[in-house]
Amino acid sequence: MAEKDPDFYSHKLPSASQVFEELKELWGMALPITAAHLMAFFRAVVSVMFLGRLGSLELAGGALSIGFTNITGYSVLVGLASGLEPVCSQAYGSKNWDLLSLSLQRMIVILGIAIIPISLLWLNLESIMNFMGQDPNITAMAATYCMYSLPDLLTNSLLQPLRVFLRSQRVTKPLMYCSLLAVIFHVPLNYALVVVMGWGVPGVALASVVTNMNMVLLMVGYVWWVSGRWEMRWRVEIGGVCGGVGPLLKVAVPSCLGICLEWWWYEIVTVLAGDLPNPTLAGAATGILIQTTSMMYTVPMALAGCVSARVIASF
Repeated sequence: MAEKDPDFYSHKLPSASQVFEELKELWGMALPITAAHLMAFFRAVVSVMFLGRLGSLELAGGALSIGFTNITGYSVLVGLASGLEPVCSQAYGSKNWDLLSLSLQRMIVILGIAIIPISLLWLNLESIMNFMGQDPNITAMAATYCMYSLPDLLTNSLLQPLRVFLRSQRVTKPLMYCSLLAVIFHVPLNYALVVVMGWGVPGVALASVVTNMNMVLLMVGYVWWVSGRWEMRWRVEIGGVCGGVGPLLKVAVPSCLGICLEWWWYEIVTVLAGDLPNPTLAGAATGILIQTTSMMYTVPMALAGCVSARVIASF
């Protein structure tokens, strides 16, 4: 039998006070992130409510578009951005500010390239869905929603890396406050665009785009003016930023595949609802169901992200 490392027995189990302190630290990070996720859930529910106010066809089309954009776009951007977490957490733990800021910029470059093929898929949603045998009326409505959601690709190529960048540094309360301020205006924005101006489905899509844009502006403002981390270097040399894109991709792609597989099986249900006997009602009901059940992921996702940041930063 192989002998154990002599230091194996020298490690003591953590005391109750240490466990309590760690739990306190974790919940201090997780609660603001959970609140931010709940506000993102609230934003999605508001969009679904305004789509339902317009009618069953609009709700079904919006649900189909949300499912398609999640499968082809948002899951990819969130997955790639999650590859930034181990790099930023280790850089923060070792106080390597150059690597911390460069990694953020490299991920923004990666996502900026990724949204090019994604935008082509979104522009061809109608032809893709018609090829799959979806209802033409629902597909046309989904294509309209998707078309007006295109600017959100650019917004999320900044939003997702910023979220990981701040979370890996245990900066969670500002994430919550930025989300809160942005979501506060989401309801009146939807009301103004959909009800007052009568823009319908395009108004719902644009309201989500503007809300995410406000969130990005608030986070950028925090990073530049409030955080006080002036020791970071914000490089503009193309060679310095792009030189490490390859190694970062080796971490980001496996993370992306894992998250995409988790998202896709869930969102595919919305697409399959279009094959049922009454696709309009089925799609509308599925859209409500998917958005409602997504709330149960808020606490586990927040805790998982915080545990990951804590463990990686300790190395």
